[in-house]
Amino acid sequence: MSDYEEIGLRDTTIRLGQLLKLANLAEDGIDAKRLIEEGLVKVNGDIETRRGRQVRSGDVVEVNGTGVRVA
Repeated sequence: MSDYEEIGLRDTTIRLGQLLKLANLAEDGIDAKRLIEEGLVKVNGDIETRRGRQVRSGDVVEVNGTGVRVA
């Protein structure tokens, strides 16, 4: 997948769980936690298991083939 929707941030970083909710990749915090624990979330192509991981501008986050780029 080469074309990602861009998600803009007010701050320089955002936690992964919050980004999943903001980008509508997860319905809520519980859903975000489940997706991450099940290994369904990738950050820059690598599976990420830490919900609190800081995501920065330029990072690409994917869930089940659907992705967003942090702007």
